[in-house]
Amino acid sequence: MNYAPIVLFVYNRPQHAILTIEALKKNKLARESILYVFSDAPKGATEIFSVQKVRDFINNIQGFKSVNIVERNKNMGLANSIIDGVTKVCDEHGKVIVVEDDLVTSPYFLSYMNDALNLYEHNERVISIHGYVYPVEEDLPETFFLPGADCWGWATWRRGWALFNSDGETLLDELKSRKLIKNFDFNGSHPYSKMLEGQIKGANNSWAVRWYASAFLANKLTLYPGRSLVHNIGNDNSGTHCGTTRNHDSELSQVPIELIDVKVEPSIIASLAFERFFLKQRPGIFRRKLVKMIALCRKTNN
Repeated sequence: MNYAPIVLFVYNRPQHAILTIEALKKNKLARESILYVFSDAPKGATEIFSVQKVRDFINNIQGFKSVNIVERNKNMGLANSIIDGVTKVCDEHGKVIVVEDDLVTSPYFLSYMNDALNLYEHNERVISIHGYVYPVEEDLPETFFLPGADCWGWATWRRGWALFNSDGETLLDELKSRKLIKNFDFNGSHPYSKMLEGQIKGANNSWAVRWYASAFLANKLTLYPGRSLVHNIGNDNSGTHCGTTRNHDSELSQVPIELIDVKVEPSIIASLAFERFFLKQRPGIFRRKLVKMIALCRKTNN
C-alpha cells in the first residue's frame, strides 16, 4: 500500500520533538512511512543552541521507511514553513500527514489517517482528516464531519491543499459578504474571525485560521475521530501561538478508531458539543448565553 508521507515541523524545542518522534515510532505503520522533517532556522542568536540541539536529534532519527531532513537557512516562521513544506510534499506525493513538534500521537494515529485518506480520497466534499478532538463532556460518534479544516495532527490530499488561500483579507471579506461570520465562529462561541482579523493586522501569523477559512468557504468537510488520537504538549507557553493551559488536554484513545460508513455531512451532535466546550472556555459569554436560554424557556412556558 502507498502510505502517506509524514511531514514534521520543528524549531527550538528538543524535548518536545523527541516526545513527538517517539510517539510516532510506536505506530505500526511508522516503518512503512516516509518522514520529512522541516527545521526552521533560528530567529536570533539566543536560539542558535536550541535549534542546533533539535537538528542534532532529527539527523539521527530512525524507525521510518526513510527520513528526509530540510534545514532552513533563514528563519521562515511557522506559517511560511508549513505552507511551503506541505505544498512541496503534496506536489510530490499527492497526499500528506502533518504533525508539529508538540503533538504526541496514539499508536493508532497513522492507521486511522491512512485508512481515512484512502476511504475519502475521491469524495470531493471531504478536504481533510483530523486526529485531535476536544475533551468534550458528551459522547461523540465514532467518526464525524464538521465544516472547514483543523490543525492538530491532520492530513489532506493535493486537491484539498490546492484550495488553501493565504490571503486572510480576502477570506474575511468573503465571510462578511456571505454573512457567515457567526457560523464560522461556531455560533459565536469561538473567536475564529477575530483570529483572522489579527492575522491580517499582523498580530498573529496563523496559517491554521486561513486553512480553516479556506475550507469553510469552499463548503468542505473534515473527518474527526470520536476519541482523540493526538495530545498537544505545547500548551506550556513554549509554542508560537499557545499559552499555558490544560483545557485542551485530551486523553489518547487506547483502542483504534473504527472507520464506519458515516454520512458525509456536518454532525449536529459534534457541532453542539464543540460549541459548549468553547463557551465553557469563555465564562462571560457562557453566562450571557445561559441567561438568554433561561429567559427563552420561561417565555415559551408562559
